[in-house]
Amino acid sequence: MKILKNTVVSLRYELFDASGDLLEKTEDPISYLHGGYDGIFPTVEESLQGKSVGEKIKITMEPDNAFGEYEHDLVRVEPRNLFPDNIAIGMQFEGGIEDGDDDDYSLYTVVEVTDTEVTVDGNHPLAGKTLDFVGVVTAVRTATTEELEHGHPHGEGGHHH
Repeated sequence: MKILKNTVVSLRYELFDASGDLLEKTEDPISYLHGGYDGIFPTVEESLQGKSVGEKIKITMEPDNAFGEYEHDLVRVEPRNLFPDNIAIGMQFEGGIEDGDDDDYSLYTVVEVTDTEVTVDGNHPLAGKTLDFVGVVTAVRTATTEELEHGHPHGEGGHHH
């Protein structure tokens, strides 16, 4: 079966930075609903169109096609007393985006802690990076009516909301 709109695609992938260093690798396949449902990077989806089980892809994604450009405005320095006593580098918090709508939230990672301030970064760790995506198709099947209504695949035994 070929990958076409409204199919559920499963694949294994590896993600490398521009230096060739492995950033991420799947052990178990991931699955997404193919055809513009925002379940995978659009450039990866385009490259997979028409492929079959066992076929491989390798594409280079510029920041605009991956995790976006690095936005310095998403780095914030906040008073230390706004955070718990056990605050540590690497912890993550959900917070509002300055000058955003009430519903605009980002995940902020603590990048520095001093006695008086905490610096948090709302950028994705891979923002601003060119990435190489290498994948192999492990399965393709027709999506169910329920999956199409929900806009994402459901696992074995179904998915309940």
